[in-house]
Amino acid sequence: MSLRPKSYRAVKRLPVHTGPAGWEAILPPQAPGTSLQGSAGCDVAIIGAGFAGLSAARHLRAVDPTLDIVVLEAGRIAQSSAGRNSGFMIDLPHDLTSSDYAGSGEAQDRVLTRLNRHAIDFAEAAVAEYGLPEGTLRRSGKINGAASRVGEEANRTYAQHLKDLREPHEFLDASQMREVTGSAYYSSGLFTPGTALIQPAGYIRGLASGITSAGVRLFEESPVIGLDSTNAGWILKTPSATLMAAKVILATNGHLESFGFKTGRLMHIMLNACMTAELPQEALAALGGQESWGLTPSDPMGCTVRRIATPEGGNRIIIRQGGYYRPEMQTSAADLARVTASMRRKFDDRFPSLRGVPFEHAWSGHLCLSRNGVSVMRELEPGLYSACVQNGLGTTRGTLTGIGAADLVLGRENEITRFFGAEAEPARLPPHPFDTIGANVYLRWKEWQARAE
Repeated sequence: MSLRPKSYRAVKRLPVHTGPAGWEAILPPQAPGTSLQGSAGCDVAIIGAGFAGLSAARHLRAVDPTLDIVVLEAGRIAQSSAGRNSGFMIDLPHDLTSSDYAGSGEAQDRVLTRLNRHAIDFAEAAVAEYGLPEGTLRRSGKINGAASRVGEEANRTYAQHLKDLREPHEFLDASQMREVTGSAYYSSGLFTPGTALIQPAGYIRGLASGITSAGVRLFEESPVIGLDSTNAGWILKTPSATLMAAKVILATNGHLESFGFKTGRLMHIMLNACMTAELPQEALAALGGQESWGLTPSDPMGCTVRRIATPEGGNRIIIRQGGYYRPEMQTSAADLARVTASMRRKFDDRFPSLRGVPFEHAWSGHLCLSRNGVSVMRELEPGLYSACVQNGLGTTRGTLTGIGAADLVLGRENEITRFFGAEAEPARLPPHPFDTIGANVYLRWKEWQARAE
């Protein structure tokens, strides 16, 4: 099938964020960034400076140091999705559309687990190469927490899947869960050792600093508002500049649709999170438990909880839940206030000794899913590549698709390019507004089912 370039594409919408990026807000202030001005050229332009875009830039630089690479970020580094996720780099199958995270089959899950571990190795190598601080990345595993019979059954079925895959796992009883979390809320848990817990904003800041030291040009507050193809490559327009690039990588996750691709095929889910203020010493003593851990719910629609310590930005707890479908890719202050109140109740249920500790930051973040669980990592048009649609796994999947898109630019074939290249197109959604009505009814129902988790 031939790839046919289209005419000038005006970008339909730019990222809009509600609430601060909490992970970035607890780090020391950034130095001022530089925006692209005037006219410039490069070999490869990367749109988006998150996990996908910066991973692509690092991989390109490592394989071919002669390439002139420019990365364009619409806002500031780590203030978009990189500062709004939960900070898990998960190695195992983690299908958010299933009832227990199991994927679509043993063979595919074995390949994807191997690729996920490659992405974690890539991130760990970057941390070492760039000398990033303690707490940036720890391969300490995670727990699927259960608080009901439904959650316990989900963990049992997932554990059977892991057994079939010959992956290590361990059941924790209520007493062991309390030893880890300090909370008596959970009846049991399923521990898996391969997940890396990261300070996502710290990692992305460090990755950005590392690649710029290696010669990559990175411009912040330089949103691409249009692009066009020419015989020589691609012209990218920002509000204050024009960039000519021989090849382009779109590393914009769900905003792939804003560039006119895969319209009517991508589901845009807003999730919300809250982060406590620094926990005082008396509160830490009353809570007990380990000083740093990560818990995902046994049911994907439950609450994710992280506890972090001083190296990651202070002794704090982060809780995340409250998904709803928004095709416009943004949330409102009223939406955020509503789910923050719900998360406060869920937090107090889990940590009654911390009822008086306020939330310092609350924010909304954007997930992009496809109905059939596929990403879009491929050549869209001649010289235009995509590393998008991370299906709620932006840290690991974004890293993988970024590496894969870089390899496509370089003309290299490997397991990553073959895996994503063999995926089907994202399945079509029902027409609007039926997509929104149906998705939100379904999400509310699933959230109610997982209310204890």
